[in-house]
Amino acid sequence: MKLYDAAVAPSPRRVRIFLAEKGLAIPMVRLDLRAGEQFEPEFRALNPQCTVPVLELDSGAAITDVIAICRYLEELHPAPPLMGRDAEERALIECWIRRIEWDGLYALQEAFRNGTPGLERRALPGPLPLEQIPALAERGRLRVAHYFAWLDARLAEHAFVCGPDFSIADITAMVSVDFAARAKLDPPNHLHHLKRWYGEVSSRPSAKA
Repeated sequence: MKLYDAAVAPSPRRVRIFLAEKGLAIPMVRLDLRAGEQFEPEFRALNPQCTVPVLELDSGAAITDVIAICRYLEELHPAPPLMGRDAEERALIECWIRRIEWDGLYALQEAFRNGTPGLERRALPGPLPLEQIPALAERGRLRVAHYFAWLDARLAEHAFVCGPDFSIADITAMVSVDFAARAKLDPPNHLHHLKRWYGEVSSRPSAKA
């Protein structure tokens, strides 16, 4: 199998960090998104959505969703557990992942893609040339502020997002904070619990993946 990756995109970075935490190494094909390699016919045939990451299996099947890729890898390599050790943990971690994605990553994407010069007609990832909507950029910024506030409140009571153990929810949240820095939407300095947690997770060796 091999992973189609891109250096600058937050989604494939989540998979790289997951692999690093697992101690796994698989062949990678790195696409240059700025050069539009995701739209080339060969890759479009593999993933018509023209997005990364994609995990291409030896069978020829292509897994094109971050969580589905990580779920597949977790099934093959359960230790260390990053997606839960029993039904309850797995369900709770999945709930927090989805909330971080919706309130965090998607809000950041909304702000970044609708307000960044150079992304005209690229307001959403994928094959459609969609125009930017400035009002969505403003809405995204408001959503991001709310996201960081509730994440800080959550981390006031827990060492990591889902409790005492590091999980894929922490990977997703850490990537969201780094993406926010790129979008010039860093968390406010007064969110001390978020700052404490980020210092811990960003110092893990996997964060350099």
